[in-house]
Amino acid sequence: MANVISDETIEYVGILAKLELDEAEKIRAKKDMEEMLDYIDKLNELDTTGVEPMSHVFPVNNVFREDVVRENDGHEETLANAPERNGDSFVVPKTILGD
Repeated sequence: MANVISDETIEYVGILAKLELDEAEKIRAKKDMEEMLDYIDKLNELDTTGVEPMSHVFPVNNVFREDVVRENDGHEETLANAPERNGDSFVVPKTILGD
């Protein structure tokens, strides 16, 4: 089944993506989108009965560690690397830009 993308759709997608496409780029984008939709239609013809839905090819496990409460948050070790500090803060150059 051939999908047909309208010129208005290409214009709209260009606006959403903040792209300025010349006529040749619009023609190519239209062709590419039509090919992608045709491929999706072809995939939809496959019999997926008994195939379990998945979001990843490989199993994904939670890799986060458990939160552990500690007495020391490491701020002294971090501030030890500061070229200049003021109490518990880093001193950095002023970065405000004017006109």
